[in-house]
Amino acid sequence: MDANLQLWRAEGRSFLQRFRLWAEVLDPLLLLRSTEEIRSSRLSIQNNEKTLSEPIHNNQVRQAFLLSLSSVHPDTDSIIPVLFRPPAFLPVSLPLVIASSLPLQARNAFICQFVFHTYTTGFTLINGNGTTKAEEYSVQQKQVFCGLGAISYAACIGAVPIFFMNRYTLKSPLTQLVVRKLLPAPLLGLMSAFTVAVVRSPEFENGIEVMDRNGKVVGVSQKAGEKAVKETALSRAALFGTAFFLPAVFMHFVERANFAKTPRTLASMRMMMITSVLAGMLPVSFSMFPQCGKIKRADLEPEILSSTEETELFYNRGI
Repeated sequence: MDANLQLWRAEGRSFLQRFRLWAEVLDPLLLLRSTEEIRSSRLSIQNNEKTLSEPIHNNQVRQAFLLSLSSVHPDTDSIIPVLFRPPAFLPVSLPLVIASSLPLQARNAFICQFVFHTYTTGFTLINGNGTTKAEEYSVQQKQVFCGLGAISYAACIGAVPIFFMNRYTLKSPLTQLVVRKLLPAPLLGLMSAFTVAVVRSPEFENGIEVMDRNGKVVGVSQKAGEKAVKETALSRAALFGTAFFLPAVFMHFVERANFAKTPRTLASMRMMMITSVLAGMLPVSFSMFPQCGKIKRADLEPEILSSTEETELFYNRGI
């Protein structure tokens, strides 16, 4: 089992443990570390043969692990491109979320949604489970094509309500409330979950590797892959659905109370609210489910049941 997954298993048993660890891993300053530093940290971790079973108290070792968690894929042992590392998710996605929340025309809304879903889908693809194999085709090639289709579909769904409102001149206050304030949150949440499910579909079609508590791979499970994708999709829906919903509710009451006197003040308050909610929800959504996922032996396929006596098996959930 990779050292990253060992640490998540040791320090990610509860939601609060995972939240504290993610709060450290998502530090944007970790993006400034060089490739040589990352490789040095990985080497020092791998040279330590001790299996992690409890939280780390040595600060130097912990910093090496934080750099590894933020920069290295646990399945492939490869360094993740800078823009798609977990610490870069907030700085890159925040402007896209703010742009998508603006009262734009249908064409501009489609472009903003397309760029937003392109980035989040790329992040999902690079940070998903990397053990999926298939002989008859390239898994990554299929994921790219499926991802492009999912991105286009999600962007269209996000822009369709605005298109119909403008096309049929539906300008009533109720229509404006529904299309501009109520629909965006559930649509963005659902489409974010949809793109995750589509781009990571090979994981539940072909299965992912499951390991025993010693890190030995005991088989490839479609059920574990389905569980990993489902959990990641739910966490992504919660992240972006909440990031749209709470600021919209807050700004609705601000406008009704006439608290902000100018459009510029309203825009500034909206941006600050979206930033605060997204920054707070990011470690929350990543912590909803264990990064080193667990699945009961009884829930797995018969061929895996016959190959181990372990009651629980582990897998990399992905992000």
